[in-house]
Amino acid sequence: MKIDLHIHTSTGSDGGLPAETVFREAGRRKIDFLSITDHDSIEHQGKAIVLAEKHGIRYVTGVELNVTFAYGGKSLSLDYLGYGYDYLNPALREKLRAIREHRVIRARQIMDNLNIEFTRENLPLFTEADLQRMQEGVDGILSRPHIADYLIKKGVVGSRQEAFDRYLVKCDVPKYPLTLAEASALVKGAGGRLVLAHPNDPNGTSMISAAKDLAEQTNIIRGHMLEFIDGIECWHSRSDKTTTSHYIEFCRKSFSRREGLMTGGSDCHQKPIIIGTVDVPEWVAGQF
Repeated sequence: MKIDLHIHTSTGSDGGLPAETVFREAGRRKIDFLSITDHDSIEHQGKAIVLAEKHGIRYVTGVELNVTFAYGGKSLSLDYLGYGYDYLNPALREKLRAIREHRVIRARQIMDNLNIEFTRENLPLFTEADLQRMQEGVDGILSRPHIADYLIKKGVVGSRQEAFDRYLVKCDVPKYPLTLAEASALVKGAGGRLVLAHPNDPNGTSMISAAKDLAEQTNIIRGHMLEFIDGIECWHSRSDKTTTSHYIEFCRKSFSRREGLMTGGSDCHQKPIIIGTVDVPEWVAGQF
């Protein structure tokens, strides 16, 4: 059985391919169990369920939420995955609508910050028309990778990495301030379960921002997160064997009165296409 419970699409967020193509590719790769986990977006979960049935793939609703986590006097950015929720739940849909609206405001503020840098470099400034063109090219929710792609298109940079290195890290604006307690209440209120995503990802939003040592990471989780989450993403395209083993052991021992939910996935944004390349054990499906 091939499992991938962490996939993004251009239909819902910052993936490179629309949902239809993602499912076609998943079918070609003989994926048995799948979840689309677009950032802050569940509008296309109904379509995903239909596509999964069409391709003979078992499906569970998914979403990736960015959370502002307070620890050690700092506000850390962490990602959490929601699974098995009712995608028609009014409270969840309303909150995600507010987050999407904030993304547009945030994009405009990032553009203002970019213009400050462009002024210093004597480059043409971005206008409201540029923001509209960015939005026209986005199927899902406008995010920094889309802005990076637009910078490439305008000839300002040559790659996404250069866009982030030169501009988008410096010009960033805080995301919608969703707390872990709020994220947990929303997902669980909709009948779902919440999982900490890619906890030790060296290149992404992860616990490394709080602690590099695995034992210290899980001490923080044990002390500050267990009442809100149901498990951990133990298998990920950027997780090594040591990380995976550590978090499996943590999930088996640390969740009160139950074993923590253990999930895994490629976190594929189709750049390149790595759907189904993470070796997630078959028994993971049985948890759902």
